[in-house]
Amino acid sequence: MVESGGSGRPRPANEERAEQATEPMAPPSGTPSHPAPPAEAPATRHPDRDEARPTGAQDPVRGQQHSAGDDQHSVRGEQQPDEPTARTRPDAPVPPRQPAPEPTPPAEPTAVPAPSDSGPQLSATPEPEDPSAQEPPSAPAPGAPPAAPHTDPTTHHPGGGHRTEAGTPHPHADHHPRTLAHTEATPTAPGTPQTPAAPPATPRPPRRPPEPRGGLLMGRPFGVPVYVAPSWFLVAALITWVFGGQLERVLPDLGAARYLVSLFFAVAFYASVLIHELAHTVAALRFKLPVRRIQLQFFGGVSEIEKEAETPGREFVLAFVGPLLSLVLAGLFYLAMQPVEPGTVPGVLLAGLMVSNLIVAIFNLLPGLPLDGGRMLRAVVWKLTGKPMSGTVAAAWVGRALAVTVLIGLPLLTQSGALGSHAEDSVGLDTVTDALLAAILAAIIWTGAGNSLRMARLREHLPELRARNLTRRAVPVETDTPLSEALRRANDAGARALVVVDAHGEPLSLVREAAIVGVPEHRRPWVAVSGLAQDLTDGMRVSAELAGEDLLDVLRATPATEYLVVEETGEIYGVLSAADVERAFVRAMARPS
Repeated sequence: MVESGGSGRPRPANEERAEQATEPMAPPSGTPSHPAPPAEAPATRHPDRDEARPTGAQDPVRGQQHSAGDDQHSVRGEQQPDEPTARTRPDAPVPPRQPAPEPTPPAEPTAVPAPSDSGPQLSATPEPEDPSAQEPPSAPAPGAPPAAPHTDPTTHHPGGGHRTEAGTPHPHADHHPRTLAHTEATPTAPGTPQTPAAPPATPRPPRRPPEPRGGLLMGRPFGVPVYVAPSWFLVAALITWVFGGQLERVLPDLGAARYLVSLFFAVAFYASVLIHELAHTVAALRFKLPVRRIQLQFFGGVSEIEKEAETPGREFVLAFVGPLLSLVLAGLFYLAMQPVEPGTVPGVLLAGLMVSNLIVAIFNLLPGLPLDGGRMLRAVVWKLTGKPMSGTVAAAWVGRALAVTVLIGLPLLTQSGALGSHAEDSVGLDTVTDALLAAILAAIIWTGAGNSLRMARLREHLPELRARNLTRRAVPVETDTPLSEALRRANDAGARALVVVDAHGEPLSLVREAAIVGVPEHRRPWVAVSGLAQDLTDGMRVSAELAGEDLLDVLRATPATEYLVVEETGEIYGVLSAADVERAFVRAMARPS
């Protein structure tokens, strides 16, 4: 039998048989292998093409959609004659094999697996072949974080056996992307090479909150940090200037040295204020109330006690010890002044410290919040009514009335000479200074009273913040569970959180919601939940029975975005999100008392 060859001349059948007996060389790397022509050859990678091939010794008929490289065979270093085609082709030089693929034939059954029960549903539209996709994945470098599983279906496919709790594959493993969290990712164009998502950083235990700063750290008496605020330097300069003017009249021989004496007085006065605040601190520590810090600022000092006293008696004692110690200091300075000759520098300093501590004690005993006298009034009303909120409301409104009284009364008392100054001297700049000082004091008292009222309202609503009520339902998943499968389980169960457990069901870590949002949707079947989780620490385990201030104290001690909520028996109850607590906090504050 004679057929037409590639050059248009007849080709004997014995040449064709010789060609079939010749073993072709392996194609270049990255090019699909062409099957051997004999009928007994194994199945090729293109069964859809093989269906149209005739059996026998003849070469199959090739369509023009195949590349030139598929029509060539190199036989042991010599040029192989052209293959027979269905129609005669003109003589032409054989083009070299091209590495770039031509338009690809329909998808191969061995390259694209059938949609699995639990894997992602792939598009039926064929995509151009990527020569690099056929290369085996390289081994990761030593010490490098593990990469996401290879997406080649012939080596690994996430849809090959992921099962639900009931043991049956789910037909849509990752078709619920937004129920657990807003995790929608920006889609990419078909055929675009996907860059693997960067592996998340190794989870680290949460750090304790940084110590609250408030200026220059001066020391830690009784373990409580003491800070000097920048505003103190301003008030120290103001005291130095004002007291220096007084010394010029009392001790005119000092000259410029009077300002050094005035600066010493300013430092000694604020040392007395520090002792006043330390009295509050020692009493609070005696009652097992934590103190965050002591801060010396423009108008005195502040002891930041984190909790309220549990009884009105303790509240009264806690407030009274500060003014009491200021009175004691005033008495000590008075006794120290007795043997000192009047009109000398020591005598003037001791007299000034005695008067200043007496003023501090009397001013703080005024019955209005936020002063110590206001807290004493609150304790009394609390004792009489049995309601701490009633005491706070009464002391806060008295504090606001006191602010108005200071705003109006202080300038009037100064001009009338009731505070020891001559009325004829209180003109001009002194009058403006007194009015400005009164306005600042009134603003501080008014604002402090309002803040105390808001804090009391907050503490009244704090019992509504219960860990059990704010906890999200969680689903336990194994460490190697793909994210898409974990989300499917959570959405089927109506849960909003994921807890990574070991083989015995013991919780290991919590999957962070922010990490889920950062994973594109098309990557989720190949990302394990363990790479998105934060390891559990002791502080991240919260009892389901916690509520109010106790709950907030636990959350403040170990800052984190999610916490594992457990029952008294140790059983997992769910996951508590710090964002949920904050939202409940704001809602509680918005409601009227």
